[in-house]
Amino acid sequence: MNITRYRARIHLLSRRDGTATAPLSVRAAVMAHRPEIPMLCLRPAKARKAAARFVEAFPGHVLYAVKCNPDEVVLRALADGGIRHFDTASISEVRLVRRLFPDADIHFMHPVKARSAIREAYAEHGVRDFVLDSPEELAKIVEETGHARDLRLMVRLGLDKGDARLDLSGKFGAPPEAAIRLLRQCAAIARVGLSFHVGSQCCDPSAWERALALADTVVRAAGIDLEVLDVGGGFPVAYPDMHPPPLGAFVAAIRRGVARMDLPAGCVLWCEPGRALVAACQSLVVQVQARRGDMLFINDGVYGTLSDAGALGFRYPCRLIKAAGASHGALRPFGFYGPTCDSLDRMRGPFPLPDDIAEGDWIEIGQMGAYGACLRTEFNGFDRILRVEVGEPAAEYANSSHRAA
Repeated sequence: MNITRYRARIHLLSRRDGTATAPLSVRAAVMAHRPEIPMLCLRPAKARKAAARFVEAFPGHVLYAVKCNPDEVVLRALADGGIRHFDTASISEVRLVRRLFPDADIHFMHPVKARSAIREAYAEHGVRDFVLDSPEELAKIVEETGHARDLRLMVRLGLDKGDARLDLSGKFGAPPEAAIRLLRQCAAIARVGLSFHVGSQCCDPSAWERALALADTVVRAAGIDLEVLDVGGGFPVAYPDMHPPPLGAFVAAIRRGVARMDLPAGCVLWCEPGRALVAACQSLVVQVQARRGDMLFINDGVYGTLSDAGALGFRYPCRLIKAAGASHGALRPFGFYGPTCDSLDRMRGPFPLPDDIAEGDWIEIGQMGAYGACLRTEFNGFDRILRVEVGEPAAEYANSSHRAA
């Protein structure tokens, strides 16, 4: 089995003959190995199905945002589901995708890039699409590609702060007047596209309609023929405290917004989903190392796979796997402390779990496929994690807390 080499040390669960283990369920894996370090459970079939669903629903090209989860098993599952385009943000991601998929379309979508990354992406990996949001970046791209005439230059339009769970308006994006100037400059030397991003985990479909209305104003003022319109990512998934509309509502909003624009007949739509494709394809099993009232000390935390559960306060679906016997406790809200000595290593939750949970029990934490393992660090030496592929359970793992497995 191929694995992505994170900074953390990853250990595969294996049979005696050396082949990777694929237990029928998470509980079977836990009971077989009784892990004392975190165990990442991969469900490639879920990624494949999510990709196929998104590709079928979206009226254009679907670019997977590699940063969300660069695991090679996950990337191959997405490709099996129909993903042929990849949104990359670094030369390392470009190299990874090109190695796995020699014929894939790779798009360099970070607005600020190292000169060496631009040169290598263009000359060695066939990348022709580069995003920018400033005249300086435009000059850099032109210079490092040798004034190439086969570029497609994507101007990123800045948006006002919206209601997304993670606002992305503060770091990237050209204001409308600057975007108009950049579009004209780009159109003089290359094919041109326009992109924007409404923010991560955006549960409001109308946010895309508002962004498209602004994009229409900018394109009309620029007076150029747009080849690509990229509506970005941010498509949400369900968590215990977030229940977004179905994908169809977002696609319908995008269709309405595009229909109001005066786009050239050949203009192609792009989108850049990450979380929506991979959140459900991984879960994390942690072990309870101590209990103090309604706080559980577990063996993973904000410096590991549970980064978003810390400062960002993400809540995840949880279920108890008892070390011995079955649980009969009523649900009560718990918080988590991670394994490091830092008092900031805390996840407030609440995470509803049976009140008879005890030291030695395990907790499966769902929806961990997005920005989980790829954010792990080596802080305090808690960098080991097991990794195993599992079959989908007989009962679908829901987006709410379970009593026990």
